[in-house]
Order: sequence, then C-alpha cells, then structure tokens
Amino acid sequence: MMAVLQHAVPVATLIFVVSSMVAMGLGLTVSEITAPLRNVRLVGMSLLANFVLMPVTAVLLARVLRLDEPFTVGLLLLSVAAGAPFLPKLAQLAKGDVAFAVALMVVLMVITVGYLPVILPMLLPGVTVKPAEIAKSLVVMMLLPLAVALAVRAKLAGAAAAAQPWFNRLSSLGLVAVTLLVVVVNFKNVLSVFGTGAILAGLSFVAIGYGVGWALGGPNASTRPVLGLGTAQRNIAAAFVVAGQNFSNPNVVVMVVVVANVGLLILLPLARRLATSG
Repeated sequence: MMAVLQHAVPVATLIFVVSSMVAMGLGLTVSEITAPLRNVRLVGMSLLANFVLMPVTAVLLARVLRLDEPFTVGLLLLSVAAGAPFLPKLAQLAKGDVAFAVALMVVLMVITVGYLPVILPMLLPGVTVKPAEIAKSLVVMMLLPLAVALAVRAKLAGAAAAAQPWFNRLSSLGLVAVTLLVVVVNFKNVLSVFGTGAILAGLSFVAIGYGVGWALGGPNASTRPVLGLGTAQRNIAAAFVVAGQNFSNPNVVVMVVVVANVGLLILLPLARRLATSG
C-alpha cells in the first residue's frame, strides 16, 4: 500500500503543478504578468530576500541549532532554490496579487537554474550541479503549460474563461492530494528526526522566510503577503534534483521532505487566514 502511495506522489504533484499553471495562464495576460516586474524596487527586494537573506538564514539556523551535517546540507539546498510551483495557488488562496505571484515564480525559478551551480559549490565544496536537469523539469512542468495557456487566453478568450474554473478545481484537488500524500508517505521519516533539531529548523526557516518576504514586500497590501509566501515556500523540485545527484546520505533528502511538509502545513492555513483577514 505504501509503495502505491509513494508512486502516487509524483503523479499528484504533476497534476497539481500543470493544472495550476494552466489555470493561471488562462486567467491572465502576458502584460498583466510582466507589469509587476516594472517595479524595480520590488523585484530587487524579492531577489535579496530569496537569494541572499534565505541562505544566510539557513547558515545561521544550522549553527545555532547545531544541526547534523546532512540536515544542514538539506537546509542549504532549499535556501538557494527559489521559485516554488505552489506560490500562485497560495497567492490565490490568500487573495493576493496573483499576477505578481506568477511573475515572481517565473523570475525566481529562472534565476535559480543559473544561481544554484554558482553558489552551491561555494557553500558546499565538492558539490556539482547540472543546470540542464533542473531546467528540464521546471520548463516541462511549469513554463510550457503556462505559455500554452497564455497563448490560448490571447487567441481564444471565451474558451479560456470557460475552461479556467475547471482547471482551478483540478489544481485545488491536486493540492489537497499532494498535501495528504506527502504527509502520509513521509510520516516515518519526519518522526525519525525528532530530537535532532531538524523540525525546529524547518519551522524557523519557513517562519523567518515569510517574515523576511513580508517586510520587503513594499507598502502594497496585495504584494507583501505574496512575497512572504514566495520566500517561505522553496523550490522543492530543484532541491530534490540536486540532492539526488550529489548526496548518498538519506538525511539530506529527509531534511528537504521535512521542510516541504512544514511549509505546506503552515502556509496553506496561513494563506486562508490572510484571505479572511484582508
């Protein structure tokens, strides 16, 4: 039974990510997505939060909590991997600026592909990163479906408007499935790290990420929570690719899983809370 659930996780994730990208693309135009990127200060603060302050946060947490080396490596991997596919859905749940969320996700994801091979060997000597492997999965799962949906929206606005609610429902069901499957499949792995400081590190990392993003998100109430959510939720897919290529110790992947679980369990209810309080 557990083997079946394990195989179901990537399937549910694929359904969620692709349907989310299609739903966002059917509801937005290219100009709506690119408009937030004209705010140079906001873009700069987004890059600072995700590619400078989050790696610094990971290093400090690892030292303060005296994490074992594999857990430290997992946390560092996540700290330099930005552009989470969950961000647009979280922004939608929070009733934030969805166009900014999509633009932010794309920018962070593209930069991550070039940033990881440069910064990781500095943080973790001996690590090699294959940008093509990361880029391939992100392009196929995220950028391609988004581009196709944007093209449909531009050429067939009526059809896009009719189809979008169905893809929204599918992405919501996919999100529920991914959340439940990830928790169930990795329950023993999460339990195994109790007492190591890994869970506290994950909780702190996610909380600090949200706080950093919110603080740097500017005066606009619709962008602050989006940058908070986008900084707290890391690019798990990219972290898994690098972990699988470079590390044999299973606790590296376990740490990525722990933070993934913690992130979903904290940020999903937080997004809903933000919607009701806004």
